[in-house]
Amino acid sequence: MNPTQQRLLPDARPLLDHLGPAFFRAIPTGAGVYRLRDARGSVLYVGKARNLRKRLASYRVANPDTQPRRRLRLLHEARSVDWEVTSDEAAAFALERELLRTLRPRYNRAGVWPGPSRRLAWRAEGSQLHLTVMADPEAGWHTTDPLGMAAPWRRAALVRLLWIAWVDPGRIERLPAGWAEGRLPEIVSLEPSAPASASADAEAATVARRLGQCFAGDPESWTDWIQASLPETACPFVRALMAADLETVVPKAPTSSS
Repeated sequence: MNPTQQRLLPDARPLLDHLGPAFFRAIPTGAGVYRLRDARGSVLYVGKARNLRKRLASYRVANPDTQPRRRLRLLHEARSVDWEVTSDEAAAFALERELLRTLRPRYNRAGVWPGPSRRLAWRAEGSQLHLTVMADPEAGWHTTDPLGMAAPWRRAALVRLLWIAWVDPGRIERLPAGWAEGRLPEIVSLEPSAPASASADAEAATVARRLGQCFAGDPESWTDWIQASLPETACPFVRALMAADLETVVPKAPTSSS
């Protein structure tokens, strides 16, 4: 059949028929995680999206010419959709991984079983602060709890924050090539270009201590320190980058909707 020829019968729209057009128009446009459930409420599939409304709109039509059989079976079996809005795509990614390992939906294939443990790790050494990602705690390093696949993203955001707040305040353009996009060496070593005190060693130790407080349940003090360290002359781009990276390093608790 000519692919441009009009189909004799319209494509099935099982989920749209069950939920109605108004349901899809009411879906938020932010990042988040969504769940497709069957008639009994059991979770069939978990996914993440940068834009929930746009992503879920792709489930309205079951086209056998363009969609695999597994997806068509999912669309015909699903009866409801619910979601959780997150602060950004990185937070959605982390939440999706957690739900996949907890729920193990039968229509998901990747991410259902736990992957390698990944943690943010840091230590002060002389005037430098070292940052890396490791599987298990090692002697001489401070670490977070396991963060899974989100650990490299959060380290990249943390490096950018420390650069514009401590290493070279307000000057993100001086980051080494690739660092702004998260292409980092195995161990990132940071130190201030112009120490605020006579002892750069003390500054690195203080930053390490502040990081420990942040991941031990006091993110407000960390956020206040980062924001107060940004020069008043910082451009709007740098301020927007800081706000986004703060939400990645210390994501807000997600809200629910259904």
